[in-house]
Amino acid sequence: MLSLLSNLGMLGVFKYFNFFAENISLVASALGLQLGPFELRVLLPVGISFYTFQTLSYTIDVYRGLLEPRRNLIDFAVFVSFFPQLVAGPIERASRFLPQVEAARKWSWAAVCPALQLVVGGYLKKMVVADNVGVYVNEIFMLKSPSLLLLLAAALGFAVQIYADFSAYTDIARGIARLMGFDLVVNFRSPYLAVSPSDFWRRWHISFSSWIQDYLYIPLGGSRVKGPVSFFLVLLASLGLSGLWHGAAWNFVLWGVFHAVILFVYHQLG
Repeated sequence: MLSLLSNLGMLGVFKYFNFFAENISLVASALGLQLGPFELRVLLPVGISFYTFQTLSYTIDVYRGLLEPRRNLIDFAVFVSFFPQLVAGPIERASRFLPQVEAARKWSWAAVCPALQLVVGGYLKKMVVADNVGVYVNEIFMLKSPSLLLLLAAALGFAVQIYADFSAYTDIARGIARLMGFDLVVNFRSPYLAVSPSDFWRRWHISFSSWIQDYLYIPLGGSRVKGPVSFFLVLLASLGLSGLWHGAAWNFVLWGVFHAVILFVYHQLG
């Protein structure tokens, strides 16, 4: 409990304190109460959402008896602060990555070519596709009154941009890690070829969606809950918090609620 509270507490203070303080102040004003503005003027530690989830996986798996507690602080520190994927994932599980840290690693020329292919391919995806598409997307969204057709084109362009950008980072991280003898988890599997909303989440940001499934969705009851209302509430909690994890703003929460509704309707129709 101390580990969970300290990890989530640091994440809450650094990332969400100002968000909740601002909303509490707005609610108080609506009720006729005057609360002075209060915010923490601190910098958000880079990648805190990612390595917080990594450390939580260690604590929870040890508690569940799925992982032996480690005694070597340096090995654990490498697991938490492994620089290639520290900023934007993929989110590694302690049960998968710690054994790699503890095992002996040997240089292999056979691993160099696939690793460099990932790195170079990631840079091309980022700099050639994502950055160039992003220029046009931003210009359309900056227009005062764009047409519906332009907005549709920008939305589709942004879908290409965000996938190329995010998956590029993962490819580069996996390639650099492979050069050092580590194997990071695959984070994307052609998500836009998904055949259903559930299939999409099995393909998009896999390390995050599987984390939410194993450590939040299933413990809350998952698909085992009885009744559509309970099932919807579980989806709402899981995906609503997923949205908040992406950013401390209501648009991210609404993004999570939107996907919860889509998944609920899909399961009900299925």
